[in-house]
Amino acid sequence: MQSNKPSITEDFSQSQYNIKEQIGKYIFHWKWFVLSCLLCTFACYFYLRYATPIYKIEASILIKDDKKGGVASELTSFGDLGLLGGVKSNVDNEIEVLRSRTLVKNTILELNLNVAYFNEGRFKTSQAYKNSGIKVNFINKAPNFYDTDTTFTITAVSPTQYELADELLKKKGRYSYGETIKCKFGDIVITRNVLENGQSPKVGKTMVKLISINKVVNSYQARLKVEPANKMTTSVLNLTVTDPVKEIGADFLNMLIYKYNEDAIKDKNDVSSKTRDFINRRLVNITKELDSVEGGMQKFKKENKITDLATDASIFVETSNAFEKQIIEISSNINVVDFLIDFLNKNANNEVIPANLVQDGDASELIFTYNTKVTRLARVTPGGTEENDYIINLKNEIGDLKTSLLKTLRNLKSTLLIKKRDLEAQEKIVSGKIGQIPEQEKIARGISRNQGIKETLYLYLLQKREENAISLAATAANSKIIDAAYPNPTAISPKREFIYLLGMFLGLLIPFLIIYIRDLLNSKIINRFDVESRVTIPFIGDVPKSETHDELIRVNSRSSSAEAMRIIRTNLDFIVTDTQDGIAKTIFMTSTFPKEGKTFISVNLAGTFALSGKKVLLVGLDIRNPKLDEYMTLPNRGITTYLSSKDVNVDDLIIKLDGYDNFYVLPAGVIPPNPAELLLSDKVGTLFEKIKKEYDYIIVDTAPVSLVTDTLLIAKYADSVIYVVRANFLDKRMLKIPQTLYEDKKLPNMSILLNDTYSKKGYGYGYGYGYGYGYGYGYGYGYGYGVEVKKDPWYVTLMNKLKRKP
Repeated sequence: MQSNKPSITEDFSQSQYNIKEQIGKYIFHWKWFVLSCLLCTFACYFYLRYATPIYKIEASILIKDDKKGGVASELTSFGDLGLLGGVKSNVDNEIEVLRSRTLVKNTILELNLNVAYFNEGRFKTSQAYKNSGIKVNFINKAPNFYDTDTTFTITAVSPTQYELADELLKKKGRYSYGETIKCKFGDIVITRNVLENGQSPKVGKTMVKLISINKVVNSYQARLKVEPANKMTTSVLNLTVTDPVKEIGADFLNMLIYKYNEDAIKDKNDVSSKTRDFINRRLVNITKELDSVEGGMQKFKKENKITDLATDASIFVETSNAFEKQIIEISSNINVVDFLIDFLNKNANNEVIPANLVQDGDASELIFTYNTKVTRLARVTPGGTEENDYIINLKNEIGDLKTSLLKTLRNLKSTLLIKKRDLEAQEKIVSGKIGQIPEQEKIARGISRNQGIKETLYLYLLQKREENAISLAATAANSKIIDAAYPNPTAISPKREFIYLLGMFLGLLIPFLIIYIRDLLNSKIINRFDVESRVTIPFIGDVPKSETHDELIRVNSRSSSAEAMRIIRTNLDFIVTDTQDGIAKTIFMTSTFPKEGKTFISVNLAGTFALSGKKVLLVGLDIRNPKLDEYMTLPNRGITTYLSSKDVNVDDLIIKLDGYDNFYVLPAGVIPPNPAELLLSDKVGTLFEKIKKEYDYIIVDTAPVSLVTDTLLIAKYADSVIYVVRANFLDKRMLKIPQTLYEDKKLPNMSILLNDTYSKKGYGYGYGYGYGYGYGYGYGYGYGYGVEVKKDPWYVTLMNKLKRKP
């Protein structure tokens, strides 16, 4: 009986997916889903009860960023010199500064967040912050203090003493508050904590954790977010951090902002301080240089006898002009004296000498006396004679006066010449000084110019020092706090609604995944769909799991297995319809491996036919591993006795089963050493020819087809072959064996039966099987076969087909 289904060698992944069956597979385990949802709900409840809530703390600041970039006020001290350019302030840069590891680390160190206190309660340990009953003071810290991870527990035993235990709860001793304790990471002093209100919290059992500073920094850096409120139009930054303790998160953000402003102020003050130091150093140098320049000017004036160059120059010019005027006047006087001397030498004694030409007193007096005498002589000469004594005496007096006058004029001339030489010498000196004035003026101007530059720079530095002092005293923070750190009173995690929703989802997902993964990983045949989707062999039915292994169907049997056997009996009537009248319908029972229940099916199917009034013979032809004696009491003689003996009557080997009117059994007998040769005997054909005429149904329990060729050797005597597949036992891939047998028509009128299914819509799993023949050839699942099996051509062909890639 063939079908139009695709061959087993085709890709069965394209088989129809039975949605209803898949849904039913999960509905069958509804109790699992209900239980899982209840457990997950309770787990969510306890989680929410004991979980540590996480709060979100927010703050906002305004970055003082004029037009997204301005000149730092501290650098304007030299702005008019053009020596320093403007420093731009960028909001993005400030974001990175706020998130920087250094700033976060400084904040943590300032707040001592690397030391955490936990109050141990009855069911929950909660972190304490400022309300901790004790305070641990670390002194003489070891070099590795900030890299240490450790825990110790403090238990109060009295108002003044406590017990100290390490992280393994090993007691280290009893100490008093305020006592110094030596530790590997430094010395510690534990004191009672005093709150701001002056009270001390109750001290119980406190766990103190010293955490590596790098871990704390990494934790806060991961939780800290700094984002602009509006990147395009504003320089307002929103700072957020999450923390299980609201006070810690608020203090962290406030301290972070404080440290940020402090660092910014410090940076600015560093510039101002360096500017101040530079100005002071320059003032010292400029003062020295200015003193040197002024000393040079003083020395220059002193050496050149200058008080004021312009005034001195004017005086020198006036002096020179006076000397020239005096020289000219003296020269005129000398000429007058020369004229008078010449006049006296050339003229007689009776001529009057010009008066008022000489300003010398003696000469003027002599000239006046001389002129008086001459005038008197001229007045008396006409009335006297040459011999007149008066005239003679008067002439003598005039002669003496003339001589005296000449001598006086000559002396006066000498005096004038000396005076003239002195004036000329002095005038030459003054003229020399006047000639030096341009060079002195050049030198003086150079000195004055240098002095002016030094004075200007000195005054400039004094002015800038005052400006810098004002800037240093009035340095403003780099940011303005808009909103101080504010913790959201509602925890952001865990969210109750979400947790319960997640719990319900997991409650449904977990059993779903378990069932899905179990089915996905399970390669065993589970249900009818697994069989029909992989083979085209007609499916005759499935037999539910029997309550007992050796169950034998009776008249009053009402188990699910018994009802399934009756259904299979009915289905067989439609399959086996082409036998001759009076000839028994011969039905062979085989399987892939042992322990698939073919013997159980054979016995109960035979019993079912027998209970319906048919004469049935159950033949045990699995002579290598007979199992009929597990269901009924049988003698140690059977078909092997008949095949191996020449004078044994088969009727003597057939026994009638008690409790049945028409149920006969032909046992397998003793296990022979040569089972294949016995089955190839002609007596097998004679046996079937005989018993087919005496019974209505012959049910034959044969050997598994994948291990030995016994069934294939005798398959020609069967009207129909039922291939038994055990659920939760046979690998799905092994269905290639019956499909190959069906396609190659190795077994006549073949149908397939699923054994050991659950009576309800459930799915079970089982692993491991064996077939203890003890022969020397192994394949795949570790079964042994006889040497004759390996040489069988059909077996070689079958194995080659099984090795083909799907």
